[in-house]
Amino acid sequence: MDDWIEGFRRTIESARGQLLQISEEQSEVAPAPGKWSPKEIVGHLIDSAANNHQRFVRAQFTDDLIFPGYQQDEWVRVQCYNTRLWAELVELWRFYNQHLAHLMAMTPEEVRTKSRARHNLHLLAWQPVAESEPVTLEYFMRDYIGHLQHHLDQIFRANAAN
Repeated sequence: MDDWIEGFRRTIESARGQLLQISEEQSEVAPAPGKWSPKEIVGHLIDSAANNHQRFVRAQFTDDLIFPGYQQDEWVRVQCYNTRLWAELVELWRFYNQHLAHLMAMTPEEVRTKSRARHNLHLLAWQPVAESEPVTLEYFMRDYIGHLQHHLDQIFRANAAN
């Protein structure tokens, strides 16, 4: 198995433990006006998992990496993540990402590493790729993990400051 997928699995388990050390009250506090609380960040990561799950599956049946986007702020707003129990959000996040790690591991290497000339990762990726540059599904999967780690770091930094 690829080390980056195993690293993703370790990140999920390690982060779960750290997230569950945050109290229910702390999980509802946004660090500044207009910023998401830890509950809303984890909710956003669940939304990201849901959207990228279907992208990672669909990419195995197409020659391109062109996918619809989603309105992340609106998704967080309408789902009212701050009204959910923190432990339930953390476990949903954990299980969804465990499934994505499984999907990544089961995706054949030749599919993951196939160069795709047509994509819209200049619009969707956390670390965008120029529309004129070819890209692989593996790049997009790794980018997903980087995005997830970025948001976990936000939560942990804010929690350490409190």
